[in-house]
Amino acid sequence: MNLINNSTTQLLETAMSAASTRQNTISQNIANVDTPNYKAQKTVFSHELNRAREGQRLNAARTDDRHVTFGGGPRDESAIVTKKTNTTYNHNGNNVDMDHEMSQLAENQIYYNTLVDRLSGRFNSIRTVLGQGR
Repeated sequence: MNLINNSTTQLLETAMSAASTRQNTISQNIANVDTPNYKAQKTVFSHELNRAREGQRLNAARTDDRHVTFGGGPRDESAIVTKKTNTTYNHNGNNVDMDHEMSQLAENQIYYNTLVDRLSGRFNSIRTVLGQGR
């Protein structure tokens, strides 16, 4: 049993990476709030979390072609950044909604901090088990 590199730790790492990508996208939107014709971007990363959770599901070996397959084929591991092109909020063609971006920034920061706390808690538990904690 691997205490450090297990499916839960990998799930937390994947979620932190996705939250970091989302933070960069939101920051880029905020930085370009006054750029003419700039279209806001959105990071979609729920597929990464779903992919990471699949690692915790049952995987079975198929001994016959008639058996049901478990798991799936290769998946795209990158976050998807899409542009919001169906709206315009400013007279210059820009569609960055600063209030929305700031609320997304705060929400994502809380999410990221929660993931960091959870990962830190896992490592502290391992330290305690190994006799290094108090």
